Amino acid sequence: MDFELTSEFFPTGDQPEAIRQLLQGLKEDVPAQTLLGVTGSGKTFTVANVIKEIKKPTLVLSHNKTLAAQLYGEFKQFFPKNAVEYFVSYYDYYQPEAYIVSSGTYIEKDLSINEEIEKLRLSTTSSLLSGRRDIIVVSSVSCIYGMGNPSDFASNVIHVKKGDVISRNKFLFSLVSSLYSRTEADFHRGNFRVKGDTVDIYLAYADYAIRIYFWGDEIENIESIEPSSGKKN
Repeated sequence: MDFELTSEFFPTGDQPEAIRQLLQGLKEDVPAQTLLGVTGSGKTFTVANVIKEIKKPTLVLSHNKTLAAQLYGEFKQFFPKNAVEYFVSYYDYYQPEAYIVSSGTYIEKDLSINEEIEKLRLSTTSSLLSGRRDIIVVSSVSCIYGMGNPSDFASNVIHVKKGDVISRNKFLFSLVSSLYSRTEADFHRGNFRVKGDTVDIYLAYADYAIRIYFWGDEIENIESIEPSSGKKN
């Protein structure tokens, strides 16, 4: 799928020439290029046009979360039909462990994880493993830290479709192996629940859940549901 740029504006002024030169540099494998421009000159729009033409998965790296969030919003508007993802540190607060020698005081590690950002990070991983090529990942420098071996993520992907033959128990074990937790009451992201031959999975990277109907060892149907009400989307 190609990148589909959505905008009521077209490149004007110096933008067409900047787009041409950036594309030429990419085609010639130039290791680094700099796009100059004052605030409000349309640099993001220029880069969006380059992404549209180059047709490759793109990493947009920002030096802080605030700018990354701004760029994420802008690229989401430019490419509403493509996979625009957001990948920044999910810590709202992080205090590393410390030891104060003079007083003999030990301070334990303390942290607070933002669940919404964690969902967006998992959504990014899901998109990258999906095989799609129309992906833009907007990230802060947190993307340089180890996320584990990509093959380990890929090995935990569960592929199911209507008509597949797999025992319900084996399927539940595969969910647990992928770090999903079974619950009966508090149904939230990363959980699954079982009611007879029906299994609901609240995807860790989405705002919706998946309901799978089993008929014996066969997957009879799969549908998307609203997590709180259980109604079909």
